[in-house]
Amino acid sequence: MTSIYDVLRRPIITEKSNYQNSELHQYVFEVAPDATKPMIKDAVETLFDVEVWRVNVINVPPKRSRRARSRRVAVRKKGYKKAIVTLAPDDIIDIFEGVK
Repeated sequence: MTSIYDVLRRPIITEKSNYQNSELHQYVFEVAPDATKPMIKDAVETLFDVEVWRVNVINVPPKRSRRARSRRVAVRKKGYKKAIVTLAPDDIIDIFEGVK
C-alpha cells in the first residue's frame, strides 16, 4: 500500500492542461499505477488543502515507434496513469499558477 505522498508522481503541464486549469478548474497529475480514485482525492485534498469535486483516471498507453532499417516495432516510452482532478470553483493549486 502506498502513502498519500507516493500517490502523486508529478504534475503534467501542457497547453491542454493549462486551458483546463484556467477555464475548467481541472488539474492533471501523473499518479502511481496502483492508485485509486479515493486515494488520489485524499492525496490532493491533504497535500494542497483544497476541495476535490471529481477525479477522472486515464491509463495512457506506451508510445510505439518503428526502427528505420528493419521496420520492426520498438517500444520507446512507457505507459503511465494520469489523473484529472476537478476542484471547487474557488480553490486553486499554487504550483500550477504563474507569477502573480
